[in-house]
Amino acid sequence: MEKSISALKSQLSKIRTGRAHPALLDSIMVPYYGTDTPLKQLANIFAEDARTLALTVFDKSASAAVEKAIMQSDLGLNPMSSGTAIRIPLPPLTEERRKDLIKVVRGEAEQGRVAVRNIRRDANSDIKELLKEKEIGEDESRKAEEQIQKITDDFVKVIDVMLQDKEK
Repeated sequence: MEKSISALKSQLSKIRTGRAHPALLDSIMVPYYGTDTPLKQLANIFAEDARTLALTVFDKSASAAVEKAIMQSDLGLNPMSSGTAIRIPLPPLTEERRKDLIKVVRGEAEQGRVAVRNIRRDANSDIKELLKEKEIGEDESRKAEEQIQKITDDFVKVIDVMLQDKEK
């Protein structure tokens, strides 16, 4: 369940909010010498100010490929190149785009909840299997299922808090 929470955190960090954040570019792969390489291995990424990301490409020859990969990504960003430095201005969010992002965030949170519930289902089926094989008693089975439900509820609350924070 911890892995589900950390996966949700990484998914939410990729969703663009009002501020420039280097994690926005984590999912971009750049074709570099025939292989797709993560952008963060080819360039130093940092937030120049609240609306601008800046990249310093380590290899000048890869600068054009990095720029092209950013343009082709589904983030809707237009990089501006100046030598090895690439600046990416982030356009301000419109009300319509904010509503779309909230829908995406809610969808990601629901996927996190489903993942946690699937883990609960698997654990409960393991308990029922142990009960069927008479390795544990009915009381222990009921107690274990209650504990699993409590843990599941706790993780769902964590997901809900993360959702509320991201919606703001």
